[in-house]
Amino acid sequence: MSIQSDLEMLAKQEALLQFDKFDASTAWDLGCALRAVAEAKSAVVAVHIQLGEVSVFSFSMVGTTPDNNEWLRRKRNVVQRFYRSSYAVGLGLQQRETSLLERYGLSVTDYAAHGGCFPIRVKGVGVVGSIGLSGLAQRDDHEMLVEAIARYLKLPYEDVRLPAE
Repeated sequence: MSIQSDLEMLAKQEALLQFDKFDASTAWDLGCALRAVAEAKSAVVAVHIQLGEVSVFSFSMVGTTPDNNEWLRRKRNVVQRFYRSSYAVGLGLQQRETSLLERYGLSVTDYAAHGGCFPIRVKGVGVVGSIGLSGLAQRDDHEMLVEAIARYLKLPYEDVRLPAE
């Protein structure tokens, strides 16, 4: 596994995992699907889906803390700023040996370039929101999102998953 190969797969994920439409009903269905994936893996996570500036789904499993919601906010800010997954932004910065603060002047108080937030793209429209997850290691946060989105879109997860570390 290399950062470059992961970045290539992350770009593929973002290109393929797009919705025909996305509204509050879609958010509910996707959020519940993500919760089911987490429960099946015995993962303790917090989930947040935002459409524009509106929170349309939020769920925190027993065992999460307010810190999980803070991580979600900071990762969501990265997606809203760059229209990329927070993991892709983080790996890109790592590859360049820089940080959000050094490259863009963005404070870690408000931005976290760590895996776990993914842009919601609607075909022909662009990014309309984000879906975030917090509670696992950053790569695992990211991959759980990708798995749930791929399954929701009826795409084979195996075609878009990151290689094992």
